[in-house]
Amino acid sequence: MNYFLTGGTGFIGRFLVEKLLARGGTVHVLVREQSLGKLEDLRQRWGADESRVKAVIGDLTSKNLGIDAKTMKALKGNVDHVFHLAAVYDMAADEESQATTNIDGTRAAVQAAEAMGAKHFHHVSSIAAAGMFKGIFREDMFEEAEKLDHPYLRTKHESEKVVREECKVPFRIYRPGMVIGHSQTGEMDKIDGPYYFFKLIQKIRHALPQWVPTIGIEGGRLNIVPVDFVVNAMDHIAHLDGEDGKCFHLVDPDPYKVGEILNIFSEAGHAPRMAMRIDSRMFGFIPPFIRQSVKNLPPVKRITGAVLDDMGIPSSVMSFINYPTRFDTREVDRVLKGSGIEVPRLPSYAAVIWDYWERNLDPDLFKDRTLKGTVEGKVCVVTGATSGIGLATAEKLAEAGAILVIGARTKETLDEVTAQLEAKGGNVHAYQCDFSDMEDCDRFVKTVLDNHGHVDVLVNNAGRSIRRSLALSFDRFHDFERTMQLNYFGSVRLIMGFAPAMLERRRGHVINISSIGVLTNAPRFSAYVASKSALDAFSRCAAAEWSDRNVSFTTINMPLVKTPMIAPTKIYDSVPTLTPEEAAQMVADAIVYRPKRIATRLGVFASVLNSLTPKLGEIIMNTGYRMFPDSPSAAGSKSLEKPKVSTEQVAFAAIMRGIHW
Repeated sequence: MNYFLTGGTGFIGRFLVEKLLARGGTVHVLVREQSLGKLEDLRQRWGADESRVKAVIGDLTSKNLGIDAKTMKALKGNVDHVFHLAAVYDMAADEESQATTNIDGTRAAVQAAEAMGAKHFHHVSSIAAAGMFKGIFREDMFEEAEKLDHPYLRTKHESEKVVREECKVPFRIYRPGMVIGHSQTGEMDKIDGPYYFFKLIQKIRHALPQWVPTIGIEGGRLNIVPVDFVVNAMDHIAHLDGEDGKCFHLVDPDPYKVGEILNIFSEAGHAPRMAMRIDSRMFGFIPPFIRQSVKNLPPVKRITGAVLDDMGIPSSVMSFINYPTRFDTREVDRVLKGSGIEVPRLPSYAAVIWDYWERNLDPDLFKDRTLKGTVEGKVCVVTGATSGIGLATAEKLAEAGAILVIGARTKETLDEVTAQLEAKGGNVHAYQCDFSDMEDCDRFVKTVLDNHGHVDVLVNNAGRSIRRSLALSFDRFHDFERTMQLNYFGSVRLIMGFAPAMLERRRGHVINISSIGVLTNAPRFSAYVASKSALDAFSRCAAAEWSDRNVSFTTINMPLVKTPMIAPTKIYDSVPTLTPEEAAQMVADAIVYRPKRIATRLGVFASVLNSLTPKLGEIIMNTGYRMFPDSPSAAGSKSLEKPKVSTEQVAFAAIMRGIHW
């Protein structure tokens, strides 16, 4: 058998060539001259040399596929099957390229098949040829297609029409569903179809524990099939006698709804499942023109566009969420009966698909996500940089090649840290500053801008924590004043000082080291938590104003870290804490990924719990409050004796890891 393929180096094509070679055939593959290297790599994959896989130089958009006369003469009468797979399989592609490739390319393939005297022409169409038909679309239906407004739907329909009306060679048409990766290996070559939602699933997984239920959508039924089923079925049907002129739906006869698909892949990716799914038909009572008018409102379009862009989901994909078409498979069932070829159920191979995507196709893999790639040559300011989290962060930034600006109160310690960082090759600029003094903050801002022109990253780390019960604080109002002065006013003063240059340059990132106590409402830390809460609220408001000017804010709700700040509370020596280096890695992740918030899953859960059942959250925190005593210094004692810690306290602290008590 001799075969000729367009799209033989494409995703479906490379698997089909492998099947055809297994039949002992010779395969001619249409390639552009610049793609010969790609074909050679595939020959090695297939274990076939040039005598079995022959390159035919041409172009899909030229008459007779651009095949020269000499090559066409050699092919004439020597081709049993032409497989036309080349097409744009991308709903996000522009209309012109889809029309040129899908319609004109199909016409050129039909012409070439006739010119070479092929015995059979196999056209790989798509279920998209049915448009947005409402109901069951049979294999013998074509003209009945509806709502072909989207260019992908329209061009796939028109290309199939070319075959039906213009092809003189006996033809067979295959309409695959949404083709995803190989059910055994997960192999896929691009992001399309359900893959567009994988990044959303991944982000939810990073934000919430797997067992937390979420709310999502129901949607219509999406017909998803793995590439190996499509290729196996196509190879089998192509070699049967008496099937010319027919169309075959290579689809899942029992497809899943969008919500079910998202849950299947959420489980595969160890992300929370949608326990409640909203069916859009609930809003069917709203007249269509009203729904459309609301969707077209500029604020709605802007918000929708921003959310989809953040998720990497093309807006055109959303029009298929309520996909209305089901596909009849009587012809395919008939010809595949007894062959052992059938569509595997999605849950049986979803984990393989997810794993391949996360290892090979995740867009983040193709971005420079190193700290060095993010901050090298950038001006990064870290306050409170002479100890604890600030020092560990400064060390990371210096090592990554940042222009590091550090500030702290004590000049001697500042000079010591500067020498230490410079000895390791850091580009360090140290300025003494008391960040609880507003005039000192203004001087610091002016000095930094005069010397460096702007700030790319501001890490507001300098802070003061006070652990004392309210019952012991009635005569200590200055505790609240001191924490607000440094934690809130000092940080805001720096933000307001550096922001004008950030806004002018349309570039800047503010990272605030907040506390898990803001999420858990930690007892004994009312002064500290209130000051951090104020900074969190200010940052959310500022972010809403500057979102479209590329000045972003990240809040890190830091769990308990073993730093000099917590040293006076001796009971913390016996409970789990983060190291400063682990905390600095959280800061590094914030700089690289620029999320809105970084928090532990326990912290996020506590925040959700306080929103849904505030009384239960209050009881849990009160239990911890009663279990752990105030430190002797907070109670007015000068005792240096280390308090004894019970097994119950250790167990409770381990369960509530990182929470302040």
